[in-house]
Amino acid sequence: MTEQMFEHTLWRKGNKFAVKVLGAEDPSGHSPATAAVYGNPQNDCLVRVHSRCVYGEVFESDDCDCREQLRTALQMIDAEGAGVVIYLDQEGRGEGLRNKARGYAYSQEHHTDTFTSYRALGLPDDSRSYEAAAELLRRLGLTSVRLLTNNPAKVHALQENGIEVKRETWTVPVSEFARAYLEAKRQYGHMIATGQAD
Repeated sequence: MTEQMFEHTLWRKGNKFAVKVLGAEDPSGHSPATAAVYGNPQNDCLVRVHSRCVYGEVFESDDCDCREQLRTALQMIDAEGAGVVIYLDQEGRGEGLRNKARGYAYSQEHHTDTFTSYRALGLPDDSRSYEAAAELLRRLGLTSVRLLTNNPAKVHALQENGIEVKRETWTVPVSEFARAYLEAKRQYGHMIATGQAD
């Protein structure tokens, strides 16, 4: 049975874009995946699959690069005239805000990166899932995309779910506070050059 999808439009900086929300909630209790669709995206368009970050996006923390990732992706898609941003309710690499806060507290107390802290707390490094993102892309008629990421797990997850992926290397501005965070990501497999994000 095909999952229901709800559609409507919004405006951003004077330009209209489509919003598409999968009807069912994630089995883990997360909100459903959402796609912001700009222009008339075709195969090989720019796509950003972005996980929620309250600290960066709402509190505008300088400790991560999440806010700049989202802004840069929107700017790049605007410049091309078409593309998709998929927003996933997967705070704290899928472990939720409570565990994210536990990880931050542990890191600050023990001077460790968040990957080390998660492991010390018995949490997985990253429990995010990207099946819903692949489903949204298929519903948009997309089978191949240029993915804005340096996280190989996102590339592999979409490929395993039938989406051909060309990884688009990108650079976002980061604060001095976020550099240690990016270095930890690099050590755990992210393909990050200096100043780049996931």
